[in-house]
Amino acid sequence: MADEAVLRIGELSKRSGVSPELLRAWERRYGLIKPTRSPGGLRLYSAADLERVRLMRQHLANGLAAAQAAAEASRAGVGETGVASPAFDSAEAREELALALDGFDEPRAQALFDRLLAVTTIDTLLSEVVLPYLHQLGARWERGDASVAQEHFASGVLRGRLLGLARGWGQGAGPDALLACLPGEWHDLGLIAFGLALRARGWRIVYLGGDAPIDTVEDTCRRLEPTLAVLHGIDVGLVRSVLPRLRDLAEQQTLAVAGPVAWASELSGLDVVLLKSDPVSEAELVTRLFQPAGSRA
Repeated sequence: MADEAVLRIGELSKRSGVSPELLRAWERRYGLIKPTRSPGGLRLYSAADLERVRLMRQHLANGLAAAQAAAEASRAGVGETGVASPAFDSAEAREELALALDGFDEPRAQALFDRLLAVTTIDTLLSEVVLPYLHQLGARWERGDASVAQEHFASGVLRGRLLGLARGWGQGAGPDALLACLPGEWHDLGLIAFGLALRARGWRIVYLGGDAPIDTVEDTCRRLEPTLAVLHGIDVGLVRSVLPRLRDLAEQQTLAVAGPVAWASELSGLDVVLLKSDPVSEAELVTRLFQPAGSRA
């Protein structure tokens, strides 16, 4: 059976995790996707188009230049048999992840990650599986429905897997983002997810990790002059303790604050970008704000 074109660009964007604007750029510049026209003149895309976009994203995340990534994705010959990509059910994936991690079954969780990476993008994996699962886990822990051991085990497995995906995220020719947790903050899963989403958009990541002294952040910024420095935190009290230092840093370096601390009222008078949404959405935002036009695609 022929590969039927049934997806409008909005649905293609939702399923692939790529903005409509970037999809159109890839279509125009590289011929990556090949829409047909409906009787009413609408541009429609196929499962093969979706798979080529997913492959393009994976190649970009692995450090290929956009033109090379598009060529590799197009050469893969996806869709020639008319077979659609394997189905992806985010709710089912979250449930399976919870069962594996609640049961301290690391091999099962790793196998699930392998399967998901074969059928979806980093953006979708993060925004539809990993981050919602972590939110649910935190809520369960607060209610007493998840033990401290389960929370620590799950965080450790996910952190290790996400850092495995981050291997090589400092390579490439894109803008640099320096990522660090505020002093006293060790919860860095959201920051790692943000870095992965930035990497998928062509950024290079310099990762300082948890509990980063402000002096260290300042020294690294002076040395590397990153396009953007991002400080992440959960506890608003951590912002209050370093507020004067953040003000000084913001005068020298383009600075963003991410995580729940971005809602701190004390930050309203500082010249900082406040990243209050989920990591994938915020990665898209800072890419639009700071990355030079034409450097991604």
